[in-house]
Amino acid sequence: MKRITIAIDGFSSCGKSTMAKDLAREIGYIYIDSGAMYRAVTLYCLDNGLFRADGQIDADRLEREMGRIRISFRLNPATGRPDTCLNGTDVEERIRTMEVSAHVSPVAALPFVRQALVAQQQEMGREKGIVMDGRDIGTTVFPDAELKVFVTASPEIRAQRRYDELKAKGQEADYADILQNVKQRDYIDQHREVSPLRRADDALLLDNSHLSIAEQKAWLMEQYKKAVSV
Repeated sequence: MKRITIAIDGFSSCGKSTMAKDLAREIGYIYIDSGAMYRAVTLYCLDNGLFRADGQIDADRLEREMGRIRISFRLNPATGRPDTCLNGTDVEERIRTMEVSAHVSPVAALPFVRQALVAQQQEMGREKGIVMDGRDIGTTVFPDAELKVFVTASPEIRAQRRYDELKAKGQEADYADILQNVKQRDYIDQHREVSPLRRADDALLLDNSHLSIAEQKAWLMEQYKKAVSV
């Protein structure tokens, strides 16, 4: 069976990463979480004081330091899924906090950040046999991907999912704050100058507002089988 590239794009908190991870594991592909890469850069900025008191990022300093930021993925034997590493240190849990969520969109909108991470992503996917999810995978990173999926759901449902996820991890969470963050990220993602979030012309649309995880998995597997049989 031929190996292909699978690009899954969509709005924040749509469950893209869960879908992509599960599919990759089932078909024996490599999974790459591009969103985690931008979150890792954001964490680097938070840890190294690159956000000013007014919330603005020191873009000049970050641009000088981008060459020292390397993102990699390490398989977690307990979960069977890859964990995100920042310069060799596992940061999987830290990049999922609300603090990172609240700061990631401005970082991801910086052209030099996107250029650096897209280059890393394209290098990872050179041999095909990968599943990658994010905001611009089907439009910018892998425009020739054999299977492209664009995932959406209502902001309210996505905020509730994020709230439930954080509470399950024992973290403090406020639904109203999360909903505001979701809507703000949507706006920034769709209106940034470089690689704005949009559905590729040849991407399949999946609105999973009212789908179970099992229904999503079945739908995605069906699309994969169609793509590899062409």
